[in-house]
Amino acid sequence: MAMLTHAQIWTALDRLAAHAGLSPSGLAKRAGLDPTTFNKSKRITTDGRARWPSTESVAKSLDATGVSFDDFVALVSDGPPRGSRPIPLVGFAEAGGAGHFDDAGFPAGKDWDEIAFPQLDDDHAYALEISGPSLQPAYRDGTIIVVSPAAPIRRGDRIVIMTRTGDVSVAELKRKTVKTIELKPLNDGENERAVPLADLAWIARILWASQ
Repeated sequence: MAMLTHAQIWTALDRLAAHAGLSPSGLAKRAGLDPTTFNKSKRITTDGRARWPSTESVAKSLDATGVSFDDFVALVSDGPPRGSRPIPLVGFAEAGGAGHFDDAGFPAGKDWDEIAFPQLDDDHAYALEISGPSLQPAYRDGTIIVVSPAAPIRRGDRIVIMTRTGDVSVAELKRKTVKTIELKPLNDGENERAVPLADLAWIARILWASQ
């Protein structure tokens, strides 16, 4: 029998978080752990060796998400986890192109790839692949973000918006009023901005990112 690797276990925890619609830090919080427990920096020791997550942290995470150990084992495999389904995937740079979304902000057209992802309570969820450094340090080149048009949006959430002119952007929701939304950029090179709600085609919440 092949031995389990550190990467497989950490990937399973990332998938467990995604299954619950959480980031790894969100999973740690729900499990009653320090929010940094599953951070990338905690996956290696100070001298560069791979570190295993504790049995206790895994057990608490399974309890917090209602996932059985057998299902967690399935998440360890390199293939799609049980309960996954394909969701549409397109490059973030291409997302603003004509025909990728309908008027409700749902994926449309045929120019989408697919990735396997754990079941979400949103039949219109989709994924965007980030390219280039424009969203660093939040998202690096190659990061895949999973977006849910049906998810409730609150202050502090990371969101994707499309304006009526077809501009697609990613930001943090700082504040929403009856007339505008105020957005905080995810990189250090842009200023906060306010967008009139009348100029928005749609807005959707980012549930998960691959990094």
